Amino acid sequence: MALPPRSPSTPSASSLPQRKVHTNQNLISPPFAAEQRATLVNVKLKWVKDRALDAAVSRERHLRAAHHLLDLVSSRSGHRMSLPELLDDRSVRKAFGCADGVDALLGKYHTLFALRRGGGVSLTDAALDLRRREVDCLIESEPDLVSRLRRLLMLTLPRSLPLHTVDLLRWDLGLPRDYRASILRRYPEHFSLEQPEGDERVWLRLLSWDNGLAVSELEKSAGISDTTCLPFPVSFTKGFGLRSKCVNWLREWQALPYTSPYADPSGLDRRTDVSEKRNVGVFHELLHLTVAKRTERHNVSNMRKLLAMPQKFTKVFERHPGIFYLSRVLGTQTVVLREAYGGGSLLLDKHAHPLVAIREEYATVMRAALPPRRRGSRESGSCSEQDEEYEGGEEFELTE
Repeated sequence: MALPPRSPSTPSASSLPQRKVHTNQNLISPPFAAEQRATLVNVKLKWVKDRALDAAVSRERHLRAAHHLLDLVSSRSGHRMSLPELLDDRSVRKAFGCADGVDALLGKYHTLFALRRGGGVSLTDAALDLRRREVDCLIESEPDLVSRLRRLLMLTLPRSLPLHTVDLLRWDLGLPRDYRASILRRYPEHFSLEQPEGDERVWLRLLSWDNGLAVSELEKSAGISDTTCLPFPVSFTKGFGLRSKCVNWLREWQALPYTSPYADPSGLDRRTDVSEKRNVGVFHELLHLTVAKRTERHNVSNMRKLLAMPQKFTKVFERHPGIFYLSRVLGTQTVVLREAYGGGSLLLDKHAHPLVAIREEYATVMRAALPPRRRGSRESGSCSEQDEEYEGGEEFELTE
């Protein structure tokens, strides 16, 4: 289905085109209108530490930064680069800031990187094997990747996102580093890059709507035709206690009408619990689009207007700790979709993406380079206070 023409002007809050209703869009039916008169209930639920989900996040400590270097080295002839050439790469300078961080990471993870005499950097046999398997995985899963990228754009009102926002989500979506030159160019019928007049940003635009894709994961899992009042899967950290007032509110909130995240929300009053359920549904779907069912909170902080969200929209993560878990390890806040982990630290089989399994193997190879004491604590899945506070040793932060 072709999209309606859009004005070439800057996609600002006032000029963004509104979506047409495509699926499950009973937004202003009579039952709905009565329930929308109820204002947003002011319920505050406490944050409780979940060691299993913290361990799931902690296992990727340094993985993204190491993978960035590994990806660059593997792309060169003979799978090797000179150290000066690596340090001079624009993406490396932007990600690490200085040469000391790169040197420290290369030296620390000798199980991935081999430093040669004369300043050369190559990959170990273990790293090369994993990289080849990863490339094969990306090729095999490309149709799924393209589908998830299309669905991400379909969640937004203008069916567009600034390319910088997509870059922030690249790792979580499983996009290859060269996705602009590879994925986007191979699917010109789905994607285009545009720079609106007066806007410094380049935008990734979706060119076609697919009703078959505009079905949320919650609707798929329900397995029923009537999706008017779908409840979300809810579970809590062991030892989490809910007051009776909160239990009653949650039960009533779950029974409210469910709005598809792909539907036009313009008929909803943002000050109501019905609207909040729609907001939760958007993030529930967005996290399902990621390969590990999690992303850092700041990655979605600049998507408010594009997703038709209210101010302070990320408060839904704190208000619904049975659906989302906010992990505070590694010096940031990572939003995790609880249902995908089933109370443990590993993704359930039905949610597991083959790329996640390969990343777990990368992390295992990296842990093998650590001293036995630190390696043992990581392999046991424990998450120490040191992990939470970012204390001790080198830290390598990667920013797109």
